[in-house]
Amino acid sequence: AFSTGRSCFFHHRPPEPPSLLLQTLDYFLQKCRTMPKIKTNRVKYPEGWELIEPTLRELDAKMREAEMDEHDGKRKCEALWPIFKLSHQRSRYVYDLYYRREEISKELYEFCLDQGYADRSLIAKWKKSGYERLCCLRCIQPRDHNYGTTCVCRVPKHLREEKVVECVHCGCQGCASGD
Repeated sequence: AFSTGRSCFFHHRPPEPPSLLLQTLDYFLQKCRTMPKIKTNRVKYPEGWELIEPTLRELDAKMREAEMDEHDGKRKCEALWPIFKLSHQRSRYVYDLYYRREEISKELYEFCLDQGYADRSLIAKWKKSGYERLCCLRCIQPRDHNYGTTCVCRVPKHLREEKVVECVHCGCQGCASGD
């Protein structure tokens, strides 16, 4: 055999490594085959949603604004009062639409409760006698008050010693049924 010490033209060179772009592309193609499918299911809005959506979106925007609002100079409890009031307003809006005006369907009402647009527990209390005007659930929880009683805002106005009273929890000035 005769050898000149040079490589022959028909001997192929070792393969060059693939470029970084090709490696990355190959990696993602392999991952796509093994990754689980992304769920693209959006929330299915019930019929009539488009009628109440603008009001609920507006209340949500006010809620975000109240959460971001600075509370310099206010007591710690006073900073939460606007949030409690907006939450009450939103729940009362859904409650009134379903129980008082009967303008929305049960399906839409349940959807609003499930999605957190209204407070299910607060609405359950509003349906009971004596709690029709309840401002928040904290006002009726005896563990949050001295002597195991309810909040001062639950006392009817004609029985109060002081005429102007604000609840420490939510800023309510009176939510007793007799007021």
